[in-house]
Amino acid sequence: MAFPIQRLRRLRQQDSFRRMVRETVLSPADFIYPLFVVEGQGRREEIGSMPGQFRLSVDLLVKEAAEVKALGIPAIILFGIPAKKDDRGSSGYDPNGIVQRAIKAVKDQVPGLAVITDVCIDEYTDHGHCGIVKDGKILNDETLECLRTMARTHAEAGADMVAPSDMMDGRVAAIRAELDQAGFPELPIMAYAAKFSSCFYAPFRDAAYSSPQFGDRQSYQMDPANGREALREIDSDVEEGADIVMVKPAMPYLDIIAQARARTLLPIAAYQVSGEYSMIKAAGRAGWLDETRAMMESLLSIRRAGADLILTYFAKDAVRQLH
Repeated sequence: MAFPIQRLRRLRQQDSFRRMVRETVLSPADFIYPLFVVEGQGRREEIGSMPGQFRLSVDLLVKEAAEVKALGIPAIILFGIPAKKDDRGSSGYDPNGIVQRAIKAVKDQVPGLAVITDVCIDEYTDHGHCGIVKDGKILNDETLECLRTMARTHAEAGADMVAPSDMMDGRVAAIRAELDQAGFPELPIMAYAAKFSSCFYAPFRDAAYSSPQFGDRQSYQMDPANGREALREIDSDVEEGADIVMVKPAMPYLDIIAQARARTLLPIAAYQVSGEYSMIKAAGRAGWLDETRAMMESLLSIRRAGADLILTYFAKDAVRQLH
């Protein structure tokens, strides 16, 4: 034969054919939209390092949540920015805290939209770490008590799912036991199972005023060099009762998403974090790439790697492209 029988371009010639054989498809149901909530009334503060993202007071967050639901996105995840912080992050597990009030408002005014909550004290501590600090060390077991209480108060406020992101050992089991004991055995846990110590979180820390005031988070978040350890973390969270396991960040760790997909039958979530979002935004604004195409290609890559759910600040823009 002068030429191979197989011509792979045959099915690329027409848009109709390309759509017929497309292997990976995005839909609005794939997305979870992160939102930042602050104290006050009528507050809408654009986050400088995250163009198009805002810190919102509860009243405006409710309006944003209604728009999210109208677009067909099934869920939001809430991150709270309190008026006061202390060394234990106590405002994070105050039953009348900012997130707890936001949960109640959204559940009351936007029925049918799932509300997921981040369970971690870093946004509420004056030192910016995800755990209780003593003599410069992050205390694992003492932190679990804060996380248990936070998860319970979120559940009592009406949260549909809790998502521990702290990376303390044993926190999924501790939260599961607390929720069961408090009468919430049906409430699912989405565990940040493989959360890497990443520079891509920087814009989020700007948004939430949660940068560590000393040291870094390498003693509890994962070493970016370790893939096998990530699978151990995922296995551990599955054994402790997680209903969904997450890999974070997403694009720098597509290999971990793919390995997790092959390892567990649980739903896999991936967080396209603030730095991933802001890089695409910045390059788009500079004219270095097509922002819309880069957004959609990045989301497709995460989905193709095996993620069932994608937490992304692009959720609204992506859904508008899908419509």
